[in-house]
Amino acid sequence: MNVWKEQLEHNTQEEEEDDDTFEESYILAALLGEYATKYLCKEPCRTSELTGHAWVQEILQGNPTRCYEMFRMEKHIFHKLCHELVEHDLKSSKHMGVEEMVAMFLVVVGHGVGNRMIQERFQHSGETVSRHFHRVLHACLKLSFKYIKPEDPMFCECHAKIKNDQRYWPFFKNAIGAIDGTHVSCVVSASEQPRFIGRKGYPTQNIMAVCDWNMCFTFVLAGWEGTAHDARVFDKALATANLNFPHPPQGKYYLVDSGYPTPIGYIGPYRCERYHLPEFRRSSGFENHNEVFNYYHSSLRCTIERTFGVWKNKFAILRSMPKFKYETQVHIVVATMAIHNFIRKSAEMDVDFNLYEDENTVIHHDDDHRSTNLNQSQSFNVASSSEMDHARNSIRDQIIAYKLNN
Repeated sequence: MNVWKEQLEHNTQEEEEDDDTFEESYILAALLGEYATKYLCKEPCRTSELTGHAWVQEILQGNPTRCYEMFRMEKHIFHKLCHELVEHDLKSSKHMGVEEMVAMFLVVVGHGVGNRMIQERFQHSGETVSRHFHRVLHACLKLSFKYIKPEDPMFCECHAKIKNDQRYWPFFKNAIGAIDGTHVSCVVSASEQPRFIGRKGYPTQNIMAVCDWNMCFTFVLAGWEGTAHDARVFDKALATANLNFPHPPQGKYYLVDSGYPTPIGYIGPYRCERYHLPEFRRSSGFENHNEVFNYYHSSLRCTIERTFGVWKNKFAILRSMPKFKYETQVHIVVATMAIHNFIRKSAEMDVDFNLYEDENTVIHHDDDHRSTNLNQSQSFNVASSSEMDHARNSIRDQIIAYKLNN
C-alpha cells in the first residue's frame, strides 16, 4: 500500500512537472508565434488595388476639377511643376515616380493631412511617405531661389497694375511692391510655447514677406517666433546682407503699414487717421486730405494681404501645421510660396488668384499686429525719414489736385 502510495505521489509529481513544462512551452510558443506574426510574417497592410500611382493617373486623366481640388493646380501646371522639380534634382526612386512624389507632397501641403492619411491614399509605408515628402520639399526649396525674387531686379519698369489704374497712376509710379507680416500655425515644445504664442492664443511663426503688384512674393523671412514684432523682423531683414533683401533703388519705394519704420525707400500711412478699407466703407467721405492719401495707399498696399489670402487658401497646411520639426515647418512656408509664385507665373487663369484679385472679395485682417486706428502707441521703434514724409505729402497733394480738377 505504501509502495503504491509513494508511486502515485511520484507519478503525480511527474505529471505536475510535465504540466508546468507544457504550460511554459505553450507560453513560449505563443510568444514566438506573436513575434513571427508581428516581425517575420507580417500581414500586408497597404493592399488596395488602387495604388498611389494608379490614383494619381486617374486624377490626371479625369475631370480637370479633380486635379485642381486634389493638387491645387491645373493639370498642365502640375506636369510643368514636375518637370521643374526634376531640373532641381528631384529623381524617381525604384518604387515611385516623380509624379507620385509630387502628388503626395501637394496633397499634404494642400490639404494639411497627416502621414497616416497619405499612407492609406498612396498605399505606402509611413517611412516611405516621410522620405519622399522631404525629397520634394528639398527640391521646392531649390526652386524658391528661382521664383522668389523680383521679376525686374533693377525695378526699371512700372508695373501694369499701376499704369492701368487711374487711382494709382501717376501718383504711385515709383512704388515697387508692398511689405507686411503674417502668422501661420506652428508646433513647438511646451518649453518654447511662450515665445510663440501671441494674441492669437496658439503658437505661430511670424513671417515677413514682400510682394510685387502681380501678387508674387519677391522676398520672405520666415521662422520668427509669434511674439516678435514686425518692426524687429523688418530691421533684421534689411540689416542682414546674406538674406538678399531686394532694397529699393534711389527714387523707388515699398508701401508699408504703420507697424514698420519708414526710412528712405519706404512709405507708410498717416498715423492717427483712418486707414484700413473697411473703416472707409462704414462711412461716406473723407475727413481730411491725409485720409484721402491713406485710402489710396491702403487700397494698393492690400495687394500683399490679397497675396497672403491666395497662399493660405491654396495651402491648408498653413492653417493647421502637422508635427514636423520646426525647421521643416519653416521650410514648408518657403516651399509653398515658391509653388504659389510658380502657379501665378505659369497659369493664364487660376481660381484662387481670380477670387482674391476681385476687389469685392473681403480680406480679413487676421494678424495680431492689426488694430482699427493708427495711434502713435501702435508703432514699435518706428523711425520716420523726413525725406519720405516729404514724398508722402507730395503724393497726397497730387491726388488732391487731381480729384479737384476731375
